[in-house]
Amino acid sequence: MDQETMSDPADLTLDEVRVKLAPLLAQNAAFDGWTPEAVTMTAEGADVDPDIARLAFKGGAMDMIDAWIESTDAEMARRLPPETLDAMKIRDKIRSMIETRLEIAEPDKEALRRAMAIQAMPQNLPRTAKIAWRTSDRMWRMAGDTATDYNHYTKRMILTGVYGSTLTVFVNDDSEDYAETRAFLARRIENVMQFEKAKAQWTGGGDRDRLSLSRFIGRLRYPAR
Repeated sequence: MDQETMSDPADLTLDEVRVKLAPLLAQNAAFDGWTPEAVTMTAEGADVDPDIARLAFKGGAMDMIDAWIESTDAEMARRLPPETLDAMKIRDKIRSMIETRLEIAEPDKEALRRAMAIQAMPQNLPRTAKIAWRTSDRMWRMAGDTATDYNHYTKRMILTGVYGSTLTVFVNDDSEDYAETRAFLARRIENVMQFEKAKAQWTGGGDRDRLSLSRFIGRLRYPAR
């Protein structure tokens, strides 16, 4: 199949329609919410049949949000190629990836706020957790993490807490150049570094240490000042 045929919207598969529309959905979701109307508006702007587009997001708001977040994952990776990240320390890699994600989301801040409210609904929490894990896993792999043991899980749990709490600050931050968000993120990353230094004491300590880990993650999830 030649490039012209592949780029013809009429010939796209449903997966390809999702990939094509996902980065654009938030522009309309800011006004119409994460609704079929937003899908229709996005499809019309991208020369895609609205009926096909609605079929591509037949799961509703969470399908739309999931695709948008996945497109953010891809854009983050595009902006931060391995040759850029390889020169950084771990804390700088994590900070750069989260700040890059915020830069991507900034034009669609209201859509992000609406998405977070939908994700927080009880019926959506399992899928929200799965999406958050996928994003955290993507960031750690980009950072060069190859752990397959206990560390694999703790790193992703903690980064999920860091990123989620940073988003909560970000959507309500009116400071210049998001200074409050940047300062909050710096503190949370410092917490992660402290945890990495102390982790050797926790991995073999039984139930008491697992409770300590739970409290640590809890502190990361809530944006204490």
